[in-house]
Amino acid sequence: MSTDEKTYALGIDEAGRGSVLGPLVIGGVLMPIDKIRFLERIGVKDSKRLSSKKRSVLSRKIKKISQTYTNIITAQEIDNLRLNGTNLNQIETNAMTDIITRSNPDKCYIDCIDVKEDRFHDNIQEKYPEIEVITRHKADDIYDIVSAASIIAKVERDKQMAILRREYGDIGSGYPSDKYTIAYLESLNKNFPPIVRQTWNTVVKMKER
Repeated sequence: MSTDEKTYALGIDEAGRGSVLGPLVIGGVLMPIDKIRFLERIGVKDSKRLSSKKRSVLSRKIKKISQTYTNIITAQEIDNLRLNGTNLNQIETNAMTDIITRSNPDKCYIDCIDVKEDRFHDNIQEKYPEIEVITRHKADDIYDIVSAASIIAKVERDKQMAILRREYGDIGSGYPSDKYTIAYLESLNKNFPPIVRQTWNTVVKMKER
């Protein structure tokens, strides 16, 4: 629990889960519960509903009024873990629980990554019986502190992708639905660099051609 008399809440969300290129980023935002109202005042909402410029501005504002955390899991790390039997949900859960352990909140709100909310909730709650855990699908639309975490995660993911573009050229957004990303993958002639998640079906099918 918190070291002072304030009650702290933690919000957690991710960016880049479905991407075939680049990292998965888990974001966390910790702040006193009685200060969460300030997130609405600065205009925080789900990162997908904000422009890139607006996310960057809000990210800076969020960092001024809270403590933020990020876990960056590279494409290569994801592949290695999956090849060794750790599925994507577990990879993400491990990164989330690392943030919970480091931030030590009284209450934790998480955007649920499992199709079954109860199963995911119980998994986290069992690890932290002293913390009140709330897990919901679309939590980034419901709870401002999760919206803030989604912004922190997305801005960090965008920063990492910008670094990769400087090295690898036009790789698009990294998502399989992006024609520029698919064009980049096809241009590699099955010689995939470490930024590509080679355990993804999109890439597996390209290798089989």
